[in-house]
Amino acid sequence: MNKKNLLYIFSFFLVGSCFTSCKETVKEKEVVEAKQPNIIYIMTDDHGYQAISAYNGALNQTPNIDRIANEGVKFTKSFVTNSICSPSRAVMLTGKFSHENGQRINGLKFDGSQQTFPKLLRTAGYETALIGKWHLGSEPTGFDYWNVLPDQGDYYNPDFNEMGEKSRKEGYVTSLITEYSLDWLKERDTTKPFALIMHHKAPHRCWMPEIKYLDKYNDVKFPIPDNFYDDYEGRTAAAQQRMHMKNFCPVNDLKMLDKEGEIDGPLRKYFEAQIARLTPEQREAWDAAYAEEIAYYKEAKLTGKELLEWSYQRYLEDYLRCIDSVDDSVGEILDFLEENSLDENTLVVYTSDQGFYLGEHGWFDKRFMYEESFRTPLLMKLPSRIKKGTVTELVQNIDYAPTFLDLAGVEIPSDMQGKSLLPILDDKADNDEWRKSVYYHYYEYPGPHAVKRHYGVRTDKHKLIHFYNNIDQWELYDLDADPGEVDNLYGKDGYDEITQTLYTELLDLQKKYNDTTVVDVKLN
Repeated sequence: MNKKNLLYIFSFFLVGSCFTSCKETVKEKEVVEAKQPNIIYIMTDDHGYQAISAYNGALNQTPNIDRIANEGVKFTKSFVTNSICSPSRAVMLTGKFSHENGQRINGLKFDGSQQTFPKLLRTAGYETALIGKWHLGSEPTGFDYWNVLPDQGDYYNPDFNEMGEKSRKEGYVTSLITEYSLDWLKERDTTKPFALIMHHKAPHRCWMPEIKYLDKYNDVKFPIPDNFYDDYEGRTAAAQQRMHMKNFCPVNDLKMLDKEGEIDGPLRKYFEAQIARLTPEQREAWDAAYAEEIAYYKEAKLTGKELLEWSYQRYLEDYLRCIDSVDDSVGEILDFLEENSLDENTLVVYTSDQGFYLGEHGWFDKRFMYEESFRTPLLMKLPSRIKKGTVTELVQNIDYAPTFLDLAGVEIPSDMQGKSLLPILDDKADNDEWRKSVYYHYYEYPGPHAVKRHYGVRTDKHKLIHFYNNIDQWELYDLDADPGEVDNLYGKDGYDEITQTLYTELLDLQKKYNDTTVVDVKLN
């Protein structure tokens, strides 16, 4: 046999060996990918579940957000632990309650040295990124890349802090966050699984819509909630809050920024600073969009019920317009995943840092343990793993971090207080073992809107709340009979047994979660 033939035979076996080895490498890679899916966590600010058509549809349509629900799962009993921006973000990162992670109220500096799920994912080989709203005081840690809004951020031509370098960017904040997220996805290390945390500013107050949506909903008459004219009977804390629509600043909240300066309000100067960020072209479109409403407001001189209901309509118009841009953003992200064959093995999560009042009880904002702010939207899809459906179990934002770690095959630290949702998503959860109640604790008083400090417990059908600090009042609700939470049953005949049961459960949860910030709690 000549050298040429020997070389041919050797090459044949070499190629065959390489082919077998390459096949095994591909299989190994597929196994790793199956165990470590990509993660895109999209969180808005103050997006109430009432304004997602997958949940409701009475107010608006969100076809792209609905795609996540239609292709995955919709959670109908998803709650937060503390309905306020910074604390909620800290809970999401750490999987721990506010009293454990240190972020009990807004305005504190988050301890970035502590354990977070992005750090653990990064150690496990993930490439991690955070883009959008941060609002935790300190600079982000645990990310290969971050590009965040300083503090609350601005809607138009916002400033961004990219890895310590600050600059102003021309454009609309929702579109810019989307653009930067897509850029990172395109430029990432494709040999690694990725975890992208995408945090939108919208639809946070003061609800400044994208130029293209300024005229949307002009002819829509939104339904008024059944408890819009709540009189707060038997609920002292609710009666003493200052987040009622009658407290709206006509300029900041209703956009009545007249050129003559005749319409005043406590936040006019603040809003003038916001509007000053617009380019001449943007300002021209803005002024044209609101001119007719400003003229009507000045001429009609509305008062009482007429002013309140008109304000409600104006509020929802701008709030929902902001959500339309968020829905566009979600569509762009989902389209990118499909176009790049990433959709099957990428977990997409859509949620909000808390819920929001859209006129219920006559309110805007959040903070209270009542359903609209306590409950938050939660949608997930991962076609390679998660079956389509609806989840009715009680879940909380302490569960996000352990779920992401579990999905990535990373050991969940024992000090995380949440539970992985995978047993529920895999239909392997033992209903007798899953939680039967959720715990809540709000601390920010004194503070904006004068919502009293309170904590409480919620089960499938009932809720017990204790307002404390400079008040001592209990509230009990039957959520089936009174979904609008206007009838405080505490102390009424026939409710002693359920009150005692919930009280015992409340104490058990405080012990379980090591919440020693309140002690010696006694029923009145």
